[in-house]
Parts: sequence; C-alpha cells; structure tokens
Amino acid sequence: MRRTALLASAALLTGLLPLASAGAAAGADEPAPVPVDAFEGEVPFANPPADGIFTWGSDTDDPPQLALTARADAPEGAKVLTGSYDISGYGGFTHDFASGLPAHDWSTHKGIRFWWDGQNNAKKIAFEIKDGGANGEASELWTTSFTDDFTGWKQIEIPFTDFTYRTDYQPVGGIDQVLGLTQMWGYAVTLPVGLKGKFAMDDVELYGKADQSLRASVTTDSAVYPVKEGGTAAVKVSVATTGAAPIDEPVTVAYESAGGTAESGTDYTLVKGEVTFPAGTASGTSRTIQVPTLKDKSAESAETIPLKLTVAGAKAPTETPQVVIDAHGLPYLDPKLPVQKRVADLVSRMSLEEKAGQMTQAERGAVTTQGDIATYDLGSLLSGGGSTPTPNTPEAWAKMIDTFQLRAQATRFQIPLIYGVDAVHGHNNLVGATIMPHNIGIGATRDPQLAQKTGSVTASEVRATGIPWDFAPCLCVTRDERWGRSYESFGEDPALVKSMETIIQGLQGAASGKDLKDDDKVLATAKHFVGDGGTVYGSSTTGSYTIDQGVTKVTRQQLEAIHLSPYQTAVDRGIGSVMPSYSSLDIVGDGQGPVKMHARADMINGVLKDRMGFDGFVISDWAAIDQIPGDYASDVRTSINAGLDMIMVPYAYKDFRTTLIDEVKAGRVSESRVNDAVSRILTQKFKLGLFEKPYADTSGAAQIGSTAHRAVARQAAAESQVLLKNANGVLPLKKSQKVYVAGSNADDLGNQTGGWTLTWQGSSGKHTDGTTILEGMRKAGGDVTYSKDASAPTSGYDVGVVVVGETPYAEGVGDVGNGNDLDLTPADKAAVDKVCAAMKCAVLIVSGRPQLIGDRLSAVDSLVASWLPGTEGDGVADVLYGNRPFTGQLPVTWPKSESQLPINVGDTSYDPQFPYGWGLTTLTKVPQGGSATLKGLEIAARIAEKAGSAEAGRALVTKARLLVQQKIGSAITAATAKPFADADHLLLTGDYAAAVAKLTEAYRAG
Repeated sequence: MRRTALLASAALLTGLLPLASAGAAAGADEPAPVPVDAFEGEVPFANPPADGIFTWGSDTDDPPQLALTARADAPEGAKVLTGSYDISGYGGFTHDFASGLPAHDWSTHKGIRFWWDGQNNAKKIAFEIKDGGANGEASELWTTSFTDDFTGWKQIEIPFTDFTYRTDYQPVGGIDQVLGLTQMWGYAVTLPVGLKGKFAMDDVELYGKADQSLRASVTTDSAVYPVKEGGTAAVKVSVATTGAAPIDEPVTVAYESAGGTAESGTDYTLVKGEVTFPAGTASGTSRTIQVPTLKDKSAESAETIPLKLTVAGAKAPTETPQVVIDAHGLPYLDPKLPVQKRVADLVSRMSLEEKAGQMTQAERGAVTTQGDIATYDLGSLLSGGGSTPTPNTPEAWAKMIDTFQLRAQATRFQIPLIYGVDAVHGHNNLVGATIMPHNIGIGATRDPQLAQKTGSVTASEVRATGIPWDFAPCLCVTRDERWGRSYESFGEDPALVKSMETIIQGLQGAASGKDLKDDDKVLATAKHFVGDGGTVYGSSTTGSYTIDQGVTKVTRQQLEAIHLSPYQTAVDRGIGSVMPSYSSLDIVGDGQGPVKMHARADMINGVLKDRMGFDGFVISDWAAIDQIPGDYASDVRTSINAGLDMIMVPYAYKDFRTTLIDEVKAGRVSESRVNDAVSRILTQKFKLGLFEKPYADTSGAAQIGSTAHRAVARQAAAESQVLLKNANGVLPLKKSQKVYVAGSNADDLGNQTGGWTLTWQGSSGKHTDGTTILEGMRKAGGDVTYSKDASAPTSGYDVGVVVVGETPYAEGVGDVGNGNDLDLTPADKAAVDKVCAAMKCAVLIVSGRPQLIGDRLSAVDSLVASWLPGTEGDGVADVLYGNRPFTGQLPVTWPKSESQLPINVGDTSYDPQFPYGWGLTTLTKVPQGGSATLKGLEIAARIAEKAGSAEAGRALVTKARLLVQQKIGSAITAATAKPFADADHLLLTGDYAAAVAKLTEAYRAG
C-alpha cells in the first residue's frame, strides 16, 4: 500500500474522532491536522530504508523495547506506542519513511505534535526531525526537547521554529542547513539515560498554519570572518524560508558593528545600516555587508568586531557573526624563526586560561555549540571510533574540520586546533579508505619496509581529509591472547615490535619532524605507555572486562626488556606524541603496588621524558584520568603533575579546563608545568605547519582508496598470511581445480577488517569498499563454488577452502571471558568437519589472535593464519593461487589450549601447537641439507654479523629456518619448538650465528 493512501485513510479516521482525541479544532484559515503516526498497526516495526519504526542504542542493552498496545485511554484510536527502557549510554527509536516513495512535505504547517503519557520524572526527552537528503539516514537532523514533568496524557506541541540544527552527526556543511520542511523523512525520540522507565506515545501529527514569522529565517554564510589588517570583510546575509517559497512580507536586517576587542576608528570603520528583503524575494537571496578594517604600524594579536544583527519579519541568526582582524607582526607568526623561538614568544603572551584550553581535547560530537572552541580556547578535537560526518566522505571530513578550524581563528592568538583520529590500520573511520591488515598481520610479514609503506598510505589518506594527527601506532607487546587488543600489537616479542616501528617514518617522515608540514604526513602517537600488553588475566576492574585495563605485574628487568624497549626506539625515531595506557603498573619490589599509568610520574616524567629524552607531548586516553583514585580535582592535578600535557576529556572539556585553572591558581599545579605542557603541544603544531595552513589540503584526496594505495594493502595482506601446515602440497591451488569454498569469513568484508573499522567495535557485513577473500579467489580466475554453511553438496570437487574465525570486536569488549573465547563457533566447526571429511581441504582462520584448532588439525590438510587482512581480499587470493608465495611468520605463539596462556617466546616451559616464528613457504625451492649445511650457514652468519651485513645475516637465518621446518613438518614438540622460537628472537636482535645455532638444536631434536 502506498504511503499516500495510508495518510488519506488516517486523515479520514481523524476526521471522525471526537475533538478530545483529535486535538484542538483547526481555525477556519488553518489546514486540518495531518497524521504522521496513529500507531494502530499501519506502520511496521522495521529497519531503514523500509518505512518503519526501529530502535537503536549505544550497546545491545540500550535500545528500548517497543510494542503497539491497546489502551482504553488512548487519545486516538485503540492502540498507542508503548515502550520500556534502561539506558546507560544512549538509546531511542526512529520512524523513517520509505526511501522508495517521495519524501513528505510539512511546509504548510506550523509544527508537529503528539500525545505523551507523562511519568513526571523531570527528564528531558529529545525529539528530532529529518530534513532533506536521500533518506532518513542521510538527512539533516533538527532537534529540540520537552520535559516529562507531568502525569498522564498531554499533547506536546512543537513549532518548527523550536528545532535547531544539530552540529554533530550531520552532513557537515549540511544539505543546506535550512529547515526546508518540503522533504521530510521522519522523526526520532531519544529517551532519558540513567533510570529504568516506560513511556507511551500516540497520534503524531502536523498542526497549524505556517506564517512568515515562523517559516522565514535570516542566516549568515559564516560565524567567523578572518581578515588581514586593512582588508575588508564581506558578510553575506541571506533570507530563507521553509518550503523555499518567496517571502510574503518584507524582512529587514539592521546591522551595526559594536563591541568586541577591536576599536572603532582605530582598527576598523564603523558600519551601521539596514538591509531590506522586499515581499516576493526568493528564498536563498543574499545581501553583502562590507566591514572595512584599518591599518596601523603596530604588531597586534587578533581583534574581534561583532556585527550585531536585528531582524524584523524573520528568525534571526543563532549567533552574532564576528569579523576577526588577524594577528600580525608578532614573532610567533614568523615562519622564518626557529620553532623554539616561536613557541617561547607565544607562550609568553598567553594567559593561564588560554594555556589551559591548549591542554584540553574534546570529542567533536560534544561540541554542540561550535563557539565553545573560541570561548574555551580549545587546543584539540578528536573523532572517537565511529564519530564521523554524514555523509562519511573525504569532502565532508575536510569541510567539518575546516569549520572547526575557522572557529579557532576567533581566538586572541589564532592558535589552530590539532585534530586527532584513531587511524590504526588505514584511515579506518572513512568509508572508501584503504584498510590495511591490523598490526598483528603487519608483524607477521616481518617486512619493515612494507610496514613503512602502510604508514605512508595511511598518513596520505588521513592528511587529505584535513586531519594532521593519528593515534597510532600501538607499540604494545601482547603477552596473552585472551586480551581483546591483541591484534593491535605487532607481536609478543619486543624485538619484533621494534623492527616494525619503521611505520613511524611512514606516518611522520624524517625523525627531525621536518616533513610533518607536508600534505601526506601526520603526527604519530606511540601507545599505550607502558605495559598494556602484559596485564594479568582477571585483573581488570573495568565493567565486564577480564584483562584489558588491568594490572601489569612485572619485575623492573621484565619491564625494561619487554615493555619499555619499543618506546626508546619510538623516541629515537622522533615520535611526536605518546599516549599512556588505561592499565595499572605494579613493579615488584618498588613498594607502590598497582598504580594507574596516567598517574605514574616516575614513568612519564622520569623514564619517558627525562631518561629517554622524549620531547613531544603526552596525550591521555579517552576519559582515562577519571580512573585515577580520588575526586576530579585530584585526577586533574595528579595526571598533569605526572607529565600528561593534553587531556582527552571527550565530554567534560569545560569542567577539565576550569578545574585545571583552579588547581594552578591554588598552587597545586605549577605554572612551569603548564608552560612545559603548552610548549610541547605548540611545538608540534608549528612543525605541522598549522599556523601557516590550518585548513585541509585536499590535493591528495584523489588518492584515497586508489589503486596504488590498495596495491600496498594487497601486498601487506599477502605477506601477512602464515602457512602453518601444508600436507600433500594442497596449497597453492591451481586454477584448473574445482574449489568448494565455505565458512563464515569467506565472504564477509566486515569480519576480515575487524574492529576499529568505521565504528569502534567494527561490524560484520559490507560497510566499505573492498574485496572479500571469496571475491579475490573468483577474480584470480579460480573455479569456485561457495556455500557459507557447507550445506551445498560436496561431491565433485578437487579441494575445499574453509574460511572461519572471529567476528569484529575492540578493546575489552573482545576479552576472553567477556562473552568471547578462542574456539571456533559451532557453525565454523561444522563447516570444517563437513568439507574436510569430503575432500582435501585448506582452512583459513581470519582472526585477531590464534584460535584453538588442535582437535581438528589432523583432519585439515593445510592451515593458514590469515589474521585480519583488511579490505584487500585479493592479497589472500594471491597466495592461495600461488601468484605470491607464502612467506609470513607467526608474530605470536599459537597455543594448544587456553590453559597454556600466557605462552610466549623465551618461556622456560614452552610446548605450543606452533612456535613463534613458524611459517611454511610455497617458494618453488625450499633449501635442502642437514647438519653439515646448518654448520656452514652458522659460520657464514657469524661472518655476516661481524661485517655488519644485516641483509646477508637475515637471508642465512631464513635459509636455515626453512630447512629446519622442512624436517620438523607437523611433528612439533617442546624440544623443537623452544629453540625454534628463540632463533627468531635472536634473528630480530641481530644475533645471526646464535639464531642458526638454535635452529640446529631444533633440527637435531626433530
């Protein structure tokens, strides 16, 4: 049934209802109310883009439970919409109109109203309408709220003029940022947080007649107009109407330059006058007001000239536009001066309030009033995982960030924002970006040059959207695969992690920072300092997490050797920022017990800054100072005094800034500590060239997701594949073979990209551009049949490929014991069992960590650790079909059982399924020989070591490793595994002869 027919029948029904249920009678010159929802069952519970009502929330518990309930007291008809909720984050429901039908025209009405069954809980209920765009999920969002401070049914009337444009989760820059009302796609209700509640709602309808004073608005093309001293600012004033109809009556805009920090007659010429838009003026018509500024010979900070607008006949702009005379002539603005001098000059001029603002970082979605950027002198904004503009395009990202940067130009010294994002495996928040394998896969490549290339691609795509700062790389050394962040690590061996830190140069360029200003480089962040990969299972106190954010208990020697050493490498490579860990550090024998890393001055000030010589700035993790024991003031002073320079306070930026100022004034945080923090932050802003070029340089945007960039990701995906077993040479496949493909992860782009992809936790299914493993196999020319659950007949095939593994997760949500384990799902097990019983088979495990498969290993001919290969499934197909050889090696130990965990290279007791460093090859020639050959390789390795020839040394060890693997085959024992794993660690530390000696030991035990 067409939506128009539904509306017509509902309107007829409304006309037959008594006045008490239909609402107040319409005046003679007013249109009749138009029903939107009667809740009698005419609209289904569904999901967009179909016409329907659907729920949403921040986690699985937050969406409300909805029903259509028959009630005798229903204001309209027999049924009402009822619901119950218990929301900890956010939650609510939406009615999106069908995108296959025309949008609705609400422009002839005054507003929208509905009946609400009051619970008198004094909570605000947010009500939102959706304007323009292609459908309800790609439309502008306009919002208002009402307070539930009554009992029983009450009709809530909301004039359309009460709705304000949302500045978060929007098509940034908007479709037009005017509530047009001619193309409406539905509404949404956001329910209260923090209490168990119920609600009932009925009869959503349009009411009243729109008149000009309600439907016309005056806007300006910007809120801030920077202009060089002596220049003239042009303020464009426009009139717009809902429905885009011409105005019926004149609209006048009186303007006057008044107030601000600039002086009339000295800094600018006073302007005063009136602009009139006559009756009949088309919606969207503009007039320009000129504000001339004056030149003098003195150097000055920026000065503001508010342009006061008084509007008659329409709604006035929500903000007073400000002309800003740019700061000029001051030393810090001179790009020819050394950065150190520029920083010193600027810091000497700043107030405590301005310094505190520079130390504050807010989530962009929290800054609903963009004027707060200047009001609070904010130094930084970020996008958390999934915090993206709509539409999620490079252009929208750049426009959003430019809008924020423009606001910073209204501050006294026009200090640009530094915008940060978690681009941890490519620009993973952006649809269409090149998504690399997660770090665990990069570690498996053992290819430092490739790691650097992946960093370069990421930096290029991130900077092309206006973002100069990346919260990556993670330098954690993962020591327990029950940890939900295991895949963020390059591996369990600090030597491997250090070898992959070439990615820092890919992101930042030269260690000196001289390349940071380039349009394809970003500031990198080493995280999470220090020990986040070593937390003890069961030690977490964060919600239902079991290991993430827990306690790392180590000796001083273990701390130095395992967890700290990668940070010295990062400092030597010029890392620009460091992020401490949520976890606590408990150093045996130091008498402190477990202390949150954000509070450990001995590690941040003492080790990182003083001993290691780190000269960048330290940024806290998301709201992490809240986990420090004590009240908020204590959290602030403890973290700042411990050495944190900028605090990520996503939603508490006002409280943090005020508290920090109070702590300094009270003498509990020294001014010298604040000056040091601000100097470190400003140094990186100057190096990034933000003072000269604060806005997005989108010249590289055409390369986002390009063939060249995807080629790097494809190579990384191919080199990350680790061949663990290959009985009877099942791999590589031949294109002539008939291949039966099954398994949950064969054709799921979301599963193969994992967490931290478009959203924090990631999601299954197709959510961005890329190629699944199945698609890659087909593109490679294979004769492939696909049956996800292996339900299709299995006869007549030469070989089966079963792709199984995990679904996406991130951080503690993925902890084993928090609803997760290391076993394959029953469906995956069934697919493996069925296919491998019917034919020769290869099993690929797509996962962020090893999966337990020992009980099925004997039935599997070939086993591949595919990790999380990213968007380029072609790379996996490349090695499956022999276009590239398998060369990957295990970056972590593959356990036999969960009871073995934690298990790591170097352990005294070491009996894994597959040892660290294991990785068979499909090279055409595997080295042959025995003990004599290995002895010769050891001698040659010693010579290469003495000569300083790392390339020759690595080649000799690799030859020995492949020879030993050939002999051991699947008969891996504790006697062979331990020296084999130790050899790979020795290789990474440059002890080539010792590595060959260990491999010889493994050979003799095999």
